[in-house]
Amino acid sequence: MRRLILVLFVIPLAALGDITGKVVSVTDGDTIKVLDSTSTQYTVRLTGIDAPERDQPYGDASREHLASIVAGKQVFVASDHSDRYGRVLGKVWVQPSDCASCGKTLDANHAQLLAGMAWWYRYYASQQSPEDRGRYESSEDEARKRKRGLWVDPDPINPYRWRKGKR
Repeated sequence: MRRLILVLFVIPLAALGDITGKVVSVTDGDTIKVLDSTSTQYTVRLTGIDAPERDQPYGDASREHLASIVAGKQVFVASDHSDRYGRVLGKVWVQPSDCASCGKTLDANHAQLLAGMAWWYRYYASQQSPEDRGRYESSEDEARKRKRGLWVDPDPINPYRWRKGKR
């Protein structure tokens, strides 16, 4: 006789939807912690990008760049799912520092690519809109061409390969 085992995961309701809150920490170049108005803290993994790990070359620079964009600021996280680690997966929108009247119009995920601080995460491209796929891919290509950020290195190591090598 076979038995069915049911495993339930408890995910905060907001993890299945959008979040508005303040960035209270920047873990690395693609992960932040956001505190909402009810004092619930969420770990948010920026979708569409894969930044260097903290212990790999450009890891600190990537984290610092993301921090310069979002640390201590109010953000809007557009999300409809979470990952197996319980992190909210989303696109992070923030007000640009050079435009006081713009609202949250800066896509922080995309900004990391433009600065050469992350790879476009091709493996999950099918989860992006066609517009984002095109913008993210061309922004990584442009950063590579102009040797911005980690692309100054002649052979940067993709974070996926780095993580795989650590196991």
